[in-house]
Amino acid sequence: MYDRTKVILHCGGKAVTRDELDLIPLPEQTDSYMPVSHYGLVTKISTISQDILKGYTLSKESFGVARNGAQMFGTLQFQNGDVRMGLTIGIRNSYDKSLTVGFCAGASVFVCDNLAFSGEITFLRKHTPKVWDEIEERCVGVCYRAGKQYQEIVYDADKLIQFPFKNNDGFAVLGNLYGERIIGPRQFIAAAEEWRKPRHDEFQPRNAWSLYNAVTESLKTSPPQEVMEKHINLHAYFKRLLP
Repeated sequence: MYDRTKVILHCGGKAVTRDELDLIPLPEQTDSYMPVSHYGLVTKISTISQDILKGYTLSKESFGVARNGAQMFGTLQFQNGDVRMGLTIGIRNSYDKSLTVGFCAGASVFVCDNLAFSGEITFLRKHTPKVWDEIEERCVGVCYRAGKQYQEIVYDADKLIQFPFKNNDGFAVLGNLYGERIIGPRQFIAAAEEWRKPRHDEFQPRNAWSLYNAVTESLKTSPPQEVMEKHINLHAYFKRLLP
């Protein structure tokens, strides 16, 4: 269940297990600030998602922290029999008020564990005394929408597979992604190398799906505060390429 290798975060980040999240000291509560435990948040969302996502089984969870544990990003990955992709719930949180609590839904590509998030992030903007009630309400909504978003990503993946791409066209797209700040310099280099020499046989064909996964592979270096937005912006960009 616990996999330390999949959420590898640069910029001072590291992969941890769920149990290790529970060891990070929680900030003190004040009259206006209610800290949200990384461990408690993940456990709450895990429980709710398994109750709501009928036909799916929790197969893997991955977590990364930065700023000495003050920032956290994680994924809960579910299987439903599809051998290519599984449904994924993304979670983020912070102890230093640098990030709002956030959730999003999408897919994870099994062969490489790349993420594909679509739609929007559900934010909780304030750590108020009643934040846990709101977390439960918002999480229920995300889980009910997750199945629909997952099916849309599967549909998009099928379309991207059918969309041929020449090598030079792929490099041009990477330049546009850099220009739109969806990827940075480090990610541009990593994505270009992954596109030039894919490490997975599934992405050898020259099509938009292979290019998409070259970029999502590079996004594994994203810091926690950027993971969700970058994946959502990337997916939206590729949808615009489709006829």
